[in-house]
Amino acid sequence: MKSFATFGNELYTGERTFQFVGKRKIWFSITAVAVLFSILVPLLGGGFNFGIEFRGGSQFTISNVSNTSPAIGEKAVAAGAPGTVAVVTNIAGKTMQVQTDRLSDDQTSKVKKALTSAYGVTNDQVTSTFVGPTWGQDVSRQAIIGFVVFVLLATLMMALYFRTWRMSVAAIIGLLVVMVVTAGIYAASEFEVTPSAIIGFLTILSYSLYDTVVVFDKIRENTADIKSSTRRTFGEEVNLAVNQTLVRSINTMMVAVLPVGSILFIGALLLGAGTLRDLSLALFIGIIVSTFSTVFVAAPMYAWLREKEPELVKQAKKVQAKRAAQTVDA
Repeated sequence: MKSFATFGNELYTGERTFQFVGKRKIWFSITAVAVLFSILVPLLGGGFNFGIEFRGGSQFTISNVSNTSPAIGEKAVAAGAPGTVAVVTNIAGKTMQVQTDRLSDDQTSKVKKALTSAYGVTNDQVTSTFVGPTWGQDVSRQAIIGFVVFVLLATLMMALYFRTWRMSVAAIIGLLVVMVVTAGIYAASEFEVTPSAIIGFLTILSYSLYDTVVVFDKIRENTADIKSSTRRTFGEEVNLAVNQTLVRSINTMMVAVLPVGSILFIGALLLGAGTLRDLSLALFIGIIVSTFSTVFVAAPMYAWLREKEPELVKQAKKVQAKRAAQTVDA
């Protein structure tokens, strides 16, 4: 703990520095590859693994079960409708949910009977429904509308708050990288995309923006007198701000990831709660990607957008001239 505090202090004073801005070409290249990969994977791999809420299917709910093992439901479905792949989850206390592709009336009847027998419940404790794709499409449409409205409002508010549109552009680019890469990870790993996962994606937006605003606030503080300063160039001041907030970014990420990870690995994967799994998985991936995006994409992008301004070019020359004079004097 002491060494980590020392590490943070060295970053804050500039004694230790990581080149987030100076090596931005490397970070941008890696990001471009990650984004391209995230776009190509669903295009070449047949798209995302959507849940039945988006593609339609049959769903069974079994109440008051004494054994919540998913294997029991999977065997029952295999017995009632051979060759059918079932997703069995414990959605609450003694309630199980079984989802499959759409079954015929005869298959539905056989699966329902098999589930009744396998879980040792009465016939009226097993209900079957057909889930159409319309609901999932409505959720997707509303999510896209919400995303567009959020981006527009966030762009406007950040431009007003920081008094420069370039910070808004850099923050939104970082945000888009988070969304695309998170979606790419879902496509590559074939995690199921459900309405809960969509909610998780939208929740990531606020976290990503919060992390970026914290770093940008420090950048604004460091560069407040940049035009009259000969201490550092604009890019160096941005890099210092990222280093000064690095420990805070890591701590914020850890504080956010630990409870989400607990829900994901203990509550969802071990106990089998499907909704919690979908929601926490999207958050878990998105929070980690957001931290990397702020540090390696948004902040260096802002430096790149401003470094060519004539006044900042002139200021950079003054800094270099001062350093050259100090070198000669030494």
